[in-house]
Amino acid sequence: MYTLYGIKNCDTVKKARKWLENNNVSYEFHDFRVDGLSQEQLTLFIEHLSWEKLLNRSSTSWRQLSSEQQSQLNTEKALTLMLATPTLIKRPILVADDKYLLGFKAEQYQKLL
Repeated sequence: MYTLYGIKNCDTVKKARKWLENNNVSYEFHDFRVDGLSQEQLTLFIEHLSWEKLLNRSSTSWRQLSSEQQSQLNTEKALTLMLATPTLIKRPILVADDKYLLGFKAEQYQKLL
């Protein structure tokens, strides 16, 4: 079973969901806004993908942070920021067994699935 993490109104998440459905891939969708995000889940994402890749510095949410919040980032600070504001997380995240894919590219999904 695959799990797709993201936010339902995100365009990239919509593309990933459409691709999965068009290719008859059974998956569970986990919406950060509706279903929440635990520290354990985010820690797993960081372990597999790194906080540097997960943190979306081009997002509106990032631009709304203070310069103090944006500075001197490390794993702990990034984790705290992403838990407080899940829209800071790049999406979607597809989890397939022990493989983690960040973002959506049809070629990557094709290779993994």
